[in-house]
Amino acid sequence: MNPPTLPTFFLQEAEELLTDIEECILNIESDPEDIDAVNRLFRAMHTIKGSGSMFGFDDIADFTHHVETALDLVREGKMKISKDFIDLILISRDQISAMLDQSQGGPSVSHTQNLKIIERLHELMPRSAKKAMKETKEQKPEEEAAPPSKQVYRVRFQGDPEIFSRGMDPALLIDELKGLGECEVITNLEAIPPLDEIDPERCYLSWDIVLTTSNNEDDIRDVFIFVEDECEIDIRRISEEEAEDIPRLGEILVDRGDAKAEDIEQVLGTQKRIGDLLSETKGVSKTKIQSALQEQKALQAFNKATARETVRVPADKLDNLINLVGELVITQAQLSRVASKIDSLELDSPVEEVDRLTGELRDIVLNIRMMPIGGTFSRFRRLVRDLSSELNKQIDLVTQGGETEMDKTVIDRLGDPLVHLIRNSLDHGIEGQEARLEAGKPERGTIRLSAMHRGANVVISIEDDGKGLNPEAIRAKAIEKGLIAADEDLTEKEIFNLIMRPGFSTAESVTSISGRGVGMDVVKREIESLRGSIEIDSQPGKGTRIDLYLPLTLAIIDGLLVEIGAGKYVIPINAIVECIEMTPETIALDRGRNLIQVRGELLPFVRLRETFWIEGIRPEIEEAVIVNHGDQRVGLVVDRVIGDYQTVIKSLGRIYQDVVGLSGATIMGDGNVALIVDVLGLVRMANMDEKVSIGKNRKIKEKTEDLSAQS
Repeated sequence: MNPPTLPTFFLQEAEELLTDIEECILNIESDPEDIDAVNRLFRAMHTIKGSGSMFGFDDIADFTHHVETALDLVREGKMKISKDFIDLILISRDQISAMLDQSQGGPSVSHTQNLKIIERLHELMPRSAKKAMKETKEQKPEEEAAPPSKQVYRVRFQGDPEIFSRGMDPALLIDELKGLGECEVITNLEAIPPLDEIDPERCYLSWDIVLTTSNNEDDIRDVFIFVEDECEIDIRRISEEEAEDIPRLGEILVDRGDAKAEDIEQVLGTQKRIGDLLSETKGVSKTKIQSALQEQKALQAFNKATARETVRVPADKLDNLINLVGELVITQAQLSRVASKIDSLELDSPVEEVDRLTGELRDIVLNIRMMPIGGTFSRFRRLVRDLSSELNKQIDLVTQGGETEMDKTVIDRLGDPLVHLIRNSLDHGIEGQEARLEAGKPERGTIRLSAMHRGANVVISIEDDGKGLNPEAIRAKAIEKGLIAADEDLTEKEIFNLIMRPGFSTAESVTSISGRGVGMDVVKREIESLRGSIEIDSQPGKGTRIDLYLPLTLAIIDGLLVEIGAGKYVIPINAIVECIEMTPETIALDRGRNLIQVRGELLPFVRLRETFWIEGIRPEIEEAVIVNHGDQRVGLVVDRVIGDYQTVIKSLGRIYQDVVGLSGATIMGDGNVALIVDVLGLVRMANMDEKVSIGKNRKIKEKTEDLSAQS
């Protein structure tokens, strides 16, 4: 019989927990004294076990139970953390992941592998723990079948004021307590402030709970395991002697600390009930009186709040929402254009309101798809750990800027490029221990993975402290492969960029990790498909740094609308530095070299009319849009600058995917199409044109010098 289909929400929760498990165990490996990480790890395993059992996945629950037992021994200080233990927890995490995949139709998981992992975990346990487990297994059937005796517990739970903001609902905890046995719950309301002072996001409540259960105190504490650090929790078992000699109401209040003994004695001589008297004369709240009465009632017998749900939205629904918002932005632009032609004050107001609401909706929807990149960064800690062990190197991964947010679509496509870059740093960049010591470096190498906002872009940097790139070796390899001519004059940066050519590799041997000449060209293509770019900087003997420049979002951008001939074009505004006029006098100064002088600096420029083969006569006064890419500035010459324009990006389709200088299109308010300029491609074109011009000028100069010498 096939196992039941795993509910989607549990699958999503399990994936998050497995990610958390990997992060925790790697934190523990770095700092074995990190008790918080040990507790987080235990709670994650405990949740997977409980949820798996709840949904009928007994194989997952049984396997996780053994891992949880080992972690509990670590929590209690009875078992030491070792490299073998770390390896086994990571292997166990992968095994649970495989079992979850199997439930979704993935490859089958060997039960024998489960038993091997469990056996290895048991081998690491101390003798006392293994002996206790053995004795438990050897118990007589009648002893196992005997029902455990019930006990009465008094639980006082004071919620942390910020508990709601952390996504926790105390009602869920109380419901879970009710599942342990007979439960009487009293909510204390005296801390609630006046209505005009209430903050709806703060918790002012506390609860007194009397629980009759066959479970032990640890089981009760496990209910509060996720909030025990922030909330006040007091659990006290009432002994059999106390239960047999049922205490009076006043004794219970004194035992709890809710009333003083002298107050009890003072009111005992009256004829009123003690609860009423304490409430009237000594200020003991009726809630506390009622709570004590419930405890009394539970001892004599002795023997639901609505849960807040997390809404998870599938990615395809979110993408559809983004597309609809994009269409709304286009329609709003069309509406504004039509309204501008109609002289009506009555129409202007609602159009302006629609414009405002559309802008707010666009910003909110785009922010929904923004995610911190830290989750992607944490995946690579495991990669560095495993590969450095395979390469017999000691390498640490340091991450910074994990809180930097990017579009989820961009983050999802970053995984493979970052894997290639980190693997290259591990294999080619960082030397072995002996070589590092000889070079006067620390024995342990370091890879730094960081992210930061820079304008409308995010810059992701991968930096290592290895041996760096060898420009001469790269140049020699490029000449050998026929990528460049032997006498070609290249800057150091241009030489470094050669490693991103298809099939290029300077590795002396092919390994399971790298050396086949694939990787960097794949990285380059993927980053450029995201409208990003790559910059490489390296110092021989000190290390290499690779910067990835990526847009915040791929859906809607702010641009500058320009005109060339009868066509409209959009230049991404995040790349623009300034706009200047190009008069006939300015153009005459470049002497045909496609250079323009801006604030005392000569910059190359590209005339888009010629680049896109646009017919017609160019205007007498043109405008140059100065764009910036990395440390390069280039002028894009257009006929006229129209102004800012909010751009909904549309794909050009397969037929136009190789067109140089264009990266997409957008629909304008009048229904016409404007093409989006690819700044990176045009910067490269400008550099090539300048290089060709310099080469021509050099040859002309050499010929002139030869003629002068002959004469």
